[in-house]
Amino acid sequence: MSVAERLAELGITLPDVAKPVASYIPCVTTGSLAYTSGQLPMRDGQLITTGKVGGEVTPEEAMACAKQCALNALAAINAEIGIERVTRIVKAVVFVASTPDFTGQPGVANGASELLGEIFGDAGRHARSAVGVPVLPLDSPVEVELIVEFA
Repeated sequence: MSVAERLAELGITLPDVAKPVASYIPCVTTGSLAYTSGQLPMRDGQLITTGKVGGEVTPEEAMACAKQCALNALAAINAEIGIERVTRIVKAVVFVASTPDFTGQPGVANGASELLGEIFGDAGRHARSAVGVPVLPLDSPVEVELIVEFA
């Protein structure tokens, strides 16, 4: 099954590539790897929520943000190389802006990881870092970057 067919089966449409909020490009390639810039949970040009996880943002809302970030990263990859060329999700890095006492960053990161597994199956299983930080751009609760292998 193609990635496009799998996305359709899941009822997922890749969004337009989110416009960079500073001086960078959404995705670059070298060799057979594509690296995305950190993607925020933008939908239709707006953050879907703001604030700190463990404060005004619930873990469930943050998981949804991580999923949106992953979709935005896939959109950047699609624009750069075409999503059908992806052979493996190599690594996901998930930054979670959280209160000092919040320790559920891995659970938040599952929003991105589980989506990648649903879309790519075994090729979507990846190495991952889930990192708690005090603040992210635009007061976003989550930011995700991906490294993918392509053919």
